[in-house]
Amino acid sequence: MDINVTLIVPIMFLLMLFVGVPSYYLGRRKTQTPVLAGLLGVVLCIIPPLAFLYLIVLVIKQDVPSKLPEVNG
Repeated sequence: MDINVTLIVPIMFLLMLFVGVPSYYLGRRKTQTPVLAGLLGVVLCIIPPLAFLYLIVLVIKQDVPSKLPEVNG
C-alpha cells in the first residue's frame, strides 16, 4: 500500500487544529501556561496517539485555583 504525502499533510494539519485548540482551552483552566500547553498539543500531533493521550491527561488534571478574590457576603 502506497502512503501518499498529499493525503497525510492535510490530515496532520486538521489533527493539529483539533488537538491544539482544545489543548489551549484546557490549558487555560488546568495549567498556568496555556500557550505552552497548546503548543505541546500541536507538537505531539506528530505521533497522534500521544496527542490524544495528552488531551486525556489534561482532562483528568485538576483545575488551577482561580486568581480572582472570593466575595464573602
